[in-house]
Amino acid sequence: MRMLIAAVGKLKDDEERSIVARYAKRFDATGKSLALGPLEIIEMPEGRAASADSRKVDESTRLMKIASSADFIIALDVQGRSLTSEAFAKLLAKVRDGGAKSCALLIGGPDGHGADVLAHANLKLSLGALTLPHGLARVVLSEQLYRAATIIAGHPYHRS
Repeated sequence: MRMLIAAVGKLKDDEERSIVARYAKRFDATGKSLALGPLEIIEMPEGRAASADSRKVDESTRLMKIASSADFIIALDVQGRSLTSEAFAKLLAKVRDGGAKSCALLIGGPDGHGADVLAHANLKLSLGALTLPHGLARVVLSEQLYRAATIIAGHPYHRS
């Protein structure tokens, strides 16, 4: 199952970019034998509209265009469901085993997701109650994808 992280905003910090790339590479290597991956990461610029609502509409439209071919869409949202690493791994395995060829994980801009993304998401996922900078959210998400692959593979990286 191909994986896509589509995120509003560009990583400006080389360290964050390096960490995300490292976990993406690990995910691809671990996921290959599990029919998970490759992981593609697409960044798009933040909306420039004057109001937050207009920015969310613009960003959501562009995110949905990127994710339009995905069989399963996960929107990262502060109001979403929190999952343990094990539950996230089980979810990805279930989606894959259900026949999905692709899964898109969408990270909104500073104002959050617009109604279009939230309406089309199969799952709204929260990384926790804390507000995270977008760069850190991408680091956490890419690590959790790698962790999920290791859990599915029975690899000792994850210790519960």
